[in-house]
Amino acid sequence: MPRELTVHLLPTLFESSNLRGGIAVVIDILRASTTMTHALANGAARIIPCETIEDARAAKREIGERCLLGGERGGEIIEGFDLGNSPTAYSRDAVAGRTVAFTTTNGTRALLRSAAASRVLVGSFANLDAVVSLLKSSGEPVHLVCAGTDGFVSTEDTLFAGAVCDQLESAGDFDLNDSGRLALNHWRQSSDSDESLFEAMLAGRGGQNVNRLGLIEDIRVAASRNGFDLVPEFLPQSRAITVAGG
Repeated sequence: MPRELTVHLLPTLFESSNLRGGIAVVIDILRASTTMTHALANGAARIIPCETIEDARAAKREIGERCLLGGERGGEIIEGFDLGNSPTAYSRDAVAGRTVAFTTTNGTRALLRSAAASRVLVGSFANLDAVVSLLKSSGEPVHLVCAGTDGFVSTEDTLFAGAVCDQLESAGDFDLNDSGRLALNHWRQSSDSDESLFEAMLAGRGGQNVNRLGLIEDIRVAASRNGFDLVPEFLPQSRAITVAGG
């Protein structure tokens, strides 16, 4: 019997209860899921996803000086925060051994909305193959949750969902929903190289927003595939994102 493989193009297009019994992958390529992957790969102890700025500040007060404040509103670093949402800012020197209280416009909200799933993973092109490998070894229905951009479907999140669908469908018996087939077709038209992926991402709403902020290098970083062999996993009971299996 085929496994269900469902793409949700926006977090508002499903109820949290729809994810129960499944494994969710939260996708915010520009830039939260890319940044979280880089942070954990560079030795961050954990990430605390926060819906609001005040939630992040409260987490820092609770945790203490070993906690960094990271995130953005409108794409820009929040006043008084240590770090924004550029993946390259989360270097080993900046984050190794530290907890990051992290809040973003789209990604952390999508993550928290997905908490009812049996497992909640974070996907980016930086860890594409690692995510696919973990999903292949799971027997649960798969939900690919795209964060979108300010309530609109985003090119880059849809492309990543299509990349995952492509690999899973090639390797096993999966039943894709219509959004999954749209994402798969989009991916197959845009995946020749990292450069073609970059160009497709740059043309989208999210890419245009990032480019307007003068952060085009963030798009190049987000379009680079498989730099890391790890998968961030959100553990709702501890309110933390850590490396899956770590």
